[in-house]
Amino acid sequence: MNKIVTIGISLLILLQGANVHFKDLVELGELMEHYQFHNEEYGDNFIVFFSKHYGELKASHSEKHQEEQKEHEKLPFQHQTQCAQPLVFVLGSDSLINSYSEIPLASKGNFYYQISYSHIWGDNPFQPPKHA
Repeated sequence: MNKIVTIGISLLILLQGANVHFKDLVELGELMEHYQFHNEEYGDNFIVFFSKHYGELKASHSEKHQEEQKEHEKLPFQHQTQCAQPLVFVLGSDSLINSYSEIPLASKGNFYYQISYSHIWGDNPFQPPKHA
């Protein structure tokens, strides 16, 4: 069940990213019917049909066949979308450098140097440094 939900959400995100709506999936039957009509009437293969309805031949096909305009409006992927995301940056009079933060800028460490040697070793040449 968990995998089915994951696959479903993934497909939803994929289809929305490709700008495919649920309405387009429902209208795929209309696309196939119209393709069969073009195949029987004009002898078009799918590439030519696709070019006439979605490609470079769309304008000339629409001008020549005004009687098919209602059928063309029922085809999927005919919607126009625009994505406008304005980016606004607001810089106030207070600069970011002068802003206050709750994080201390300087902190005291909780460490200190303690002499870790004793005088039992005497004054041999292998003594730790006396000044740190």
